[in-house]
Amino acid sequence: MEQLIGYKKYIVSVFVLLALAAGFSLTGLKFSFDLQPFFPEGDEELELYQDFVSEFGTDDSYLFIAIESDSTVFNTGFLERFHQFSMDAKTLPHIRRSESLTTLSYPLKTSFGYTGLPIIHREDTTAYKEDWKRIREENIFVNSFIDTKASSMVVVLETEEHLDYGQSKELLGSMEQLLESHSLENYHVLGRAPFYKAIVELQKSELLFTTIASSVLVILLLFLIYRKAAIIGIAFASIGISLLLFLGVVVVMGKELTALSAFYPILILIVGVSDVIHLMDKYLQELNAGKNKVSAMLITLKSVGVPTFLTSMTTALGFLSLLTSKLEGIRDFGLISAIGVMVTFVTVMLLGSALLVLVHKRYLLRENVGYSWSSGKLLWIQKFTKNHGRAIMVGSLVFGIICLVGVYNINTNYRFYKSLPKNSSIASDFEFFQTNYAGSRPLEVAVIAKKGHTVSDYGVLMEMDKLEGRLQQEAAIRSVQSVTTFYKFANKAHNLNQSSYYRLPDTQEEYDLLARDVQKLSRKRYSKFVNQDGSKARITARVLDVGSDSLVNMYKDINRFIATQTDSSLVGFTLTGKGYLLDTNANDVRNNILQGLLAAIFLVGLLMAFIFKDLKLLFISIAVNMFPLLFCGALLGFLDIPLEATISIVFALVFGISVDDTIHFLSKYRICLAEGLPKEQALGKTFSETGRALVITTVILFFGFAVMLFSNNEPSMIIGLLAAVTLLSALVFDLLLLPVLIRKYL
Repeated sequence: MEQLIGYKKYIVSVFVLLALAAGFSLTGLKFSFDLQPFFPEGDEELELYQDFVSEFGTDDSYLFIAIESDSTVFNTGFLERFHQFSMDAKTLPHIRRSESLTTLSYPLKTSFGYTGLPIIHREDTTAYKEDWKRIREENIFVNSFIDTKASSMVVVLETEEHLDYGQSKELLGSMEQLLESHSLENYHVLGRAPFYKAIVELQKSELLFTTIASSVLVILLLFLIYRKAAIIGIAFASIGISLLLFLGVVVVMGKELTALSAFYPILILIVGVSDVIHLMDKYLQELNAGKNKVSAMLITLKSVGVPTFLTSMTTALGFLSLLTSKLEGIRDFGLISAIGVMVTFVTVMLLGSALLVLVHKRYLLRENVGYSWSSGKLLWIQKFTKNHGRAIMVGSLVFGIICLVGVYNINTNYRFYKSLPKNSSIASDFEFFQTNYAGSRPLEVAVIAKKGHTVSDYGVLMEMDKLEGRLQQEAAIRSVQSVTTFYKFANKAHNLNQSSYYRLPDTQEEYDLLARDVQKLSRKRYSKFVNQDGSKARITARVLDVGSDSLVNMYKDINRFIATQTDSSLVGFTLTGKGYLLDTNANDVRNNILQGLLAAIFLVGLLMAFIFKDLKLLFISIAVNMFPLLFCGALLGFLDIPLEATISIVFALVFGISVDDTIHFLSKYRICLAEGLPKEQALGKTFSETGRALVITTVILFFGFAVMLFSNNEPSMIIGLLAAVTLLSALVFDLLLLPVLIRKYL
């Protein structure tokens, strides 16, 4: 250890070089909006969806552009500009097809063959009233191409599949220029491209915001506590270089930052602040006691080195427990977080120690300032726990019962809208489509004809139409389309385009008369709904964002209808699509994280039992740390905050921090006992020395998380709130309940 301290200058030089290399590597940092890693591997529904995509393509390769008119869309000038934009939109980068009410037409069967009738007669103002009346009566295009008030219309663009961030920016930039050139300024967009662009930019801004804001706050609090620039510089350098090295490791591993990436700076802050405070506080105490720098550092490393290593190991084990998840995204988060924890520990212990020894103690110590907490407030808390032990235990029990009531009231009815940046254009556009159109969430139904049948058989089409009717009964489901749409239009075309004939033919004979014409009429669009051999088809719809639990219950009702009301001897139906998988797997994501937390508790318990070799101590430490978790859950329940995957991660964060503090407290207490101190004196010394570090760490982390309340992302705000107040509760239980249990059971 002493030899290592002797190489302090070399250690600092190595870390500076590593930091520079990591800084240059940050240009290779990538962000992702890919939802695939958050689907469970090996899941039957996922495999069906992947097979479905191989046949029909993805269900999010679209861009909806809703363009508003000042009064009504039935205005010659507006319709002309809208139509020209619809035509020109085909030339936008990464666009395959463009459709709108001004480019579509009704098919009409005549004695000379088929002809097309305009849905809107753009150049005939006298026909506008009749056009709008027909559109409303048929209700085919309302909520998909035009709103119910005729104040806006939609251009639907089919995009290339799997657009990345760069392609999304290119498409949206070109789209904005084209809209401006046609004097169409009041518009709203929805689809993969705007979502991808908005979410990735949110990830970048959140990563930058949490890093800068947390760093500034840590510097400010360290200054208020220690009042020495050198201490602030050492702490900031240790934590900052830890974050740089961590992000460098992420780049080297080739990992992309996802929606969970905003937690990484907070994670580094948690581990870094805790480690550096314990290291510095003990070192300063030894310097104040008259030790020279090397002796003070040796004593410090022997005193806090092992507990700090243990806390880092327990935190890393907690995150590594997520490797048991079926979700690649959660596994990656667990692995990367565990690496971040250990990178931070090594950096703080080596670089922090070297910097502290290099700096002269006159730049570290304040004159005439003692550790007043040792004989003041912390010792008062120790006496309070001794005199009111029974009341503290009863109060803790009552508190736990109240928390259980809150936990029981937790709901999981999460809305996607909440994850969008507040007061942003994407959030405004999302709400516009939610209110005026069919929403954004795609729903697909895989249709598989049974042996001896094809999806174009009359009986199969009738079963599909039956299911479509059931889907349309749900208020949350809109814009239902399938291959039956083509047959309905053909039937209508054979009957003078009368709206009442927009339905499947009444008999097999009537069906046979028009079946041969359907593929001619629909052309390429037919292949979007039916595969090559006619064995499979798709029903598409869009679903309003009414909450994940509400949607899951709706899906269950639809599945019951499929099981009981459709002819399974002809055709099979299976709900699928990205939106469906996200909704139905939301509970799996949450459960995976919470199961990971339980696994972390078990692993941490095993590690503590191995180290302390005392089962009573193990049960005490676990019991104390259950209360902050219950409090966190109670806040969700009482504040009616829906529990979703991102928010559920706060439980792992809180558990890691509270267990770390408990380990530091118990380790110091056992060291004091080993020095021959009586139990009460050992508690007093633990309160005076380790208690101070716990309070400083908690105060800094409280404000570090409180910074997230100013985030532009609601889940981040909620996590900041939950973590901040729960950390305070963890400190309270460590300082009040833990000493009481130590006296009673150890």
